[in-house]
Amino acid sequence: MALMITDECINCDVCEPECPNDAISMGVEIYEIDPNKCTECVGHFDEPQCVQVCPVECIPINPEHVETPAQLLEKYTHLQAAKSA
Repeated sequence: MALMITDECINCDVCEPECPNDAISMGVEIYEIDPNKCTECVGHFDEPQCVQVCPVECIPINPEHVETPAQLLEKYTHLQAAKSA
C-alpha cells in the first residue's frame, strides 16, 4: 500500500527529506508520493516517516495502490538493488 498526500497538504517541506526512498517530490501544487517508490518505509523503519512528521495528517494509504507487507518488502529489495547497481 503506497501512501498518498491529500490536498490538505500545507507544503511545509517536512515530509520530503524524511523519505528513505526519495518517493516524495513537489508536484504542481502540493507534494506527491511516487507509488512505485513508496514502501511505507518497510525495510527502513517500523512506521512511515512522512506520516510521523506530517503536522496536518494528510498522508493516508492510497486505495489505488494496495500492497501486502510482502509486496512492500519486495519493492524495497528491488529499489535497494537498483541503488547499488
